[in-house]
Amino acid sequence: NYSIVVQMDGDGQHDPVYIHDLLNAVNNNEVDVIIGSRFLGGNTYRTSIAKRIGMFVFGKLASLFCQEIVSDPTSGFQAVKGKAVEFIASDYYPPDYPDADFLIMLTRCGFKIREIPVKMHQSKINKSMHDGTQSVYYVLKMFLSIFVTLLRKKPRI
Repeated sequence: NYSIVVQMDGDGQHDPVYIHDLLNAVNNNEVDVIIGSRFLGGNTYRTSIAKRIGMFVFGKLASLFCQEIVSDPTSGFQAVKGKAVEFIASDYYPPDYPDADFLIMLTRCGFKIREIPVKMHQSKINKSMHDGTQSVYYVLKMFLSIFVTLLRKKPRI
């Protein structure tokens, strides 16, 4: 049993220097999940226009349904505490792309989320998981998952 969990992707994008900032933010705020955003604090992160549009659209949807500004819905750099730790360890956690849909589910269950600025590096892996047909799958899956998340009963936590 852990009281706080820090999650980061394994592709070299997330700078471990910011773990301290994530931990401070999750400890010093009345929130359950702190998300490291590559787009806050004047950070300039370059990505393809298609990915940028997708992040913008899903960020707007997450912001609307979470009632909290979400600038980086695909960030895997997060600190999670309390009952939210149990929730992400449950069967409700999506096995493939836990992005805007999962943020919406978290807030529907009463968890509080917030973003803080972090600097991210370009992925050290040359191939994105959202290239080619995978990007089409991701967009369709995310729209469908958000729709289903909004229709389904709130999970019991």
